[in-house]
Amino acid sequence: MSSFDRRTILKSALSTSTAFAYQANSAVRFGIIGTGGRGQYVGTLMAKDPNARVTAVCDLYPDRIDAAKTKFPGADQAKSYRDYRDLLNDKDIDAVLIATPVYLHPEHFEAAVLARKHVYCEKPAGADVAGCKRILAAREKRDKSKRIQFGFQQRFSSQYRKAHGYLTSGKIGEMKLMMSYWVLGYLPPVVDNGPFRDATAEVQKARRWASWTALSGGPIVEQDCHGIDTINWFANDLHPTRAVGRGGLRFPVPYGDWATDHHDVIYQYPGGLEGWLISIKHTAGYRDVKEQFFGSKGMLETSRSYMKLHGMTPDVRYKSGDDLRDTSLVEKEESISDITGEATKAFFKGVLAGEAYDMTKTAVESTLSAILGRMAIDAKREVTWDEMMRSA
Repeated sequence: MSSFDRRTILKSALSTSTAFAYQANSAVRFGIIGTGGRGQYVGTLMAKDPNARVTAVCDLYPDRIDAAKTKFPGADQAKSYRDYRDLLNDKDIDAVLIATPVYLHPEHFEAAVLARKHVYCEKPAGADVAGCKRILAAREKRDKSKRIQFGFQQRFSSQYRKAHGYLTSGKIGEMKLMMSYWVLGYLPPVVDNGPFRDATAEVQKARRWASWTALSGGPIVEQDCHGIDTINWFANDLHPTRAVGRGGLRFPVPYGDWATDHHDVIYQYPGGLEGWLISIKHTAGYRDVKEQFFGSKGMLETSRSYMKLHGMTPDVRYKSGDDLRDTSLVEKEESISDITGEATKAFFKGVLAGEAYDMTKTAVESTLSAILGRMAIDAKREVTWDEMMRSA
């Protein structure tokens, strides 16, 4: 081998090893806008990711900034901001987590997109139709090389993706009915014993925004949107065309203006497909959060802790009219990790790999689907998608 060949091979090897070393030591520098409860939970998962490094935190309230800098691994050296615009102007930040109150998501998303950051925005997209339309308009101005994710983490769960693959491959046959259950909660609220009970009305709303519909979208938009996003996804990412719903309060609220603590909505999709949402709050600790997809050959059940496939097994028929035990289980797979952690890992891996990705449209449509259900409950009649979109 000539000396030239040896030099060429050595140079190539050094270049390759340097590239791998850079890749191994690189980390996405991210900032967090909103360090309340959800911001702290997701921010902690992100800060623990070897592909990420928390560089800055931002919140209006010093106590939340202090909590974040104490809780997030490596955040003690992070910069602190009180104004989200200052964080977005920081050239040392590659990506942002938006975990502010829901009604602020459109404003903060728009600013992050215009700042050319990679964006992980918590769900839902907004609290109302106007906010959702603002996000869609901001999307048109995005840098298409960036990664944009929303906190609809079911789409990144290994078990959910496996179930979705079973559906699209025809394993359960033709599907005509989907059901989402969001049943959970603690004891009904009786009196306001919260830390802000003696604060002004302005502070009350700012610190406990989730209890006001205009700020959070109410329980169906702020919380139940997860299940609605899942059924939209399994409906081949179509949104419903209309909805009817009912709901009400079983227990009076000591603060805020929630109109329902239980509600059910029936969504109609193209092709005769139906999606049902069944939601109940204040369940004294009982939980049943899952989705079911009924096909002509079987049924899929998904949740944050497992995936199930049901079908025609040899002993599926009950032995008597009183024997209603289910024997149709074909496969069950337990979730091996937190599905929010799976979503944040996908975010940073995608950023480092340079994978352009944008889920804005589906996130907005799932949010609007939740708003459609809320409007149907409030109106006590069928509301169409077009009517909803004309409302703002």
